[in-house]
This record gives sequence, structure tokens and C-alpha cells, in this order.
Amino acid sequence: MEGNLYWITGLSGAGKTTIGKLLYEKIKENKPNIFFLDGDIARWAYNDKSGYAKEERKDAAYRNSRVCKIIVDQNIDVICCTVGMFDCVREWNRKNFSKYHEIFIDVPMEILIKRDKKGLYSGIKEGKAQDVVGVDLKLELPKNPDLKINNDGTFSPEHALELILKKFPEISIGG
Repeated sequence: MEGNLYWITGLSGAGKTTIGKLLYEKIKENKPNIFFLDGDIARWAYNDKSGYAKEERKDAAYRNSRVCKIIVDQNIDVICCTVGMFDCVREWNRKNFSKYHEIFIDVPMEILIKRDKKGLYSGIKEGKAQDVVGVDLKLELPKNPDLKINNDGTFSPEHALELILKKFPEISIGG
């Protein structure tokens, strides 16, 4: 038996972690055996000293997928919130997880620049952006996500959770 993988992807500042934590709490109500993995937390946990260049990011994305696979194979649901900018990684996920649910949080760049919680986009105006996905590193947008949420700030993270629950009704019943 295999758990579900909820792969929540989007650019930095899109709201992945906020929405993912809400989803985690909702699933935990009916299924306490669940694991939450966030890209920033994963880098810390892996003692990752690699940078943010394209190949280093690809290695980190595959590492996240493989860790998710180890956990999912133990019948534990996983919510993984990651930039996950590579088609090849998402394709690997689709081939290796029978219960793979890809959720793309899409936000226009001008809104991400305004949010800029981590200060990643502030260098754009000054021409100092380096290794920022969607700015100077090409983003491979998900081509066929199971759910695309346009998080332009017109609705709350709780509304995004409602969209996820509507798309995946088995979550509410602990499936």
C-alpha cells in the first residue's frame, strides 16, 4: 500500500508553504500518519551546502522526490512544498508514485516582487538578481498539473485549501 504525494509547486513567495501547512492540518484530522516537507526545511535537514544554480536545484528536487518516495512507500501521505522547476522531476514523480497529486500555485511576477518575503526579487530592479527562478533561471511551468491555483492575492489561503479539497475529496474522508 502506498501513501499520497501532494506535490505543491510554484515560485518562491507563491504561498506553497502556507497552503501546504493548511492541507497538512486538514489531512491530519483524519489520518495522523502524514509528513510535511518544505524545500527550505529539506535543505536544512540534508545539511545541504549546495547553491541555487540550475544543476544544484535539480539535484535538490530529485533528492526531495526520492525522500518522498521512501516515506510514501510506507503508506504515509506526504505534502512536499517546493519550487520544483523541472519537467523531468515532475515526470519522474508521475512514473514513480501511483498516488501523485500535483498542485501548481501560480502567481504573476509583479505580485511576487511586491510580496518578496525572502528578499529574492529585490535585486531585479537593481539588476543584481542571481540564480532566481523565473528571473534569471528558466522556469519550466507545470504542463499538466492536477490543480492550478492562481494565487494573485484576491483570496485567502483557506480558499486555496477549499479548492484542493474540492479537487481531491478523498482528503476529507481520510483516503
